[in-house]
Amino acid sequence: MGEQSEREPPEFPKHPGGEPMRPVADTTGADLHPRFWEAQLEAARRGSLAWGFAAFFIGYGGYYLTVLILNAARPSRAGGFDPTTPPNTGPLLLLAFAPNILLVLVPAVFSWWRGRGLRSDFGILPKRRDFKVGLACGGIALLGSWALTLVIIAIFGPPPETDLTRLMQGERTVWLFLFALFAFLGAPLTEELLMRGALWGALEHYRIPRYAILVLTALIFALIHQEVWRTPVLFFGGLAIGAARMITGRVAASMIAHATNNFLPALLLFAIAG
Repeated sequence: MGEQSEREPPEFPKHPGGEPMRPVADTTGADLHPRFWEAQLEAARRGSLAWGFAAFFIGYGGYYLTVLILNAARPSRAGGFDPTTPPNTGPLLLLAFAPNILLVLVPAVFSWWRGRGLRSDFGILPKRRDFKVGLACGGIALLGSWALTLVIIAIFGPPPETDLTRLMQGERTVWLFLFALFAFLGAPLTEELLMRGALWGALEHYRIPRYAILVLTALIFALIHQEVWRTPVLFFGGLAIGAARMITGRVAASMIAHATNNFLPALLLFAIAG
């Protein structure tokens, strides 16, 4: 550690226009705690995501606007829409995935345009270390969320019925299988690139303390799902998933943690769909 701290601070990359990126605070120094060294070295190599807030707000704003448009165009139940009827529900359920494309597309465009690409800016190419940390944090998220769900059910009763639960009670179709596949692979990619990628990097750029970033991103992660009954569960899961990002400094670790957290629910849907 002492030898590493005596090295010259890494040279930070520049924007395409030649303006140096603002360095992330505490990327080197003799007083660094070893627990944070890994993530801070990643931040030093990456440089700061000054464009992260723009990517986050445009990405989520586009997502929310698209959801509103799709909901407005969705057939009403009074007009004969039945969530348990596969020919109607299936395509609508698949169409509901469309807005998530913006969650990953907007940060990717900003990274290619203003940054250094997805691999450098976000660390989306997983390393062995990302699998170890991601699986551990994802397991904590899964077990903790399950226990917290049981507590909430005991206090407030079962959750309200949704289109997905009605679909699960109907005929088993390929649409339910596709929903499970998206929950396991699609959601971790799209949500993590926006939350623990663009938003986390922007907060890091403005030198917000790492634990404050962890709590803030977990809170926003819970709120943007707009599921009041599950908000405490989502917040706890966001803390555990975000811990993988905080430890490694790479979004790949939080993606693996997110996928691990979604594994058992997705497996249940796979079984029902089969």
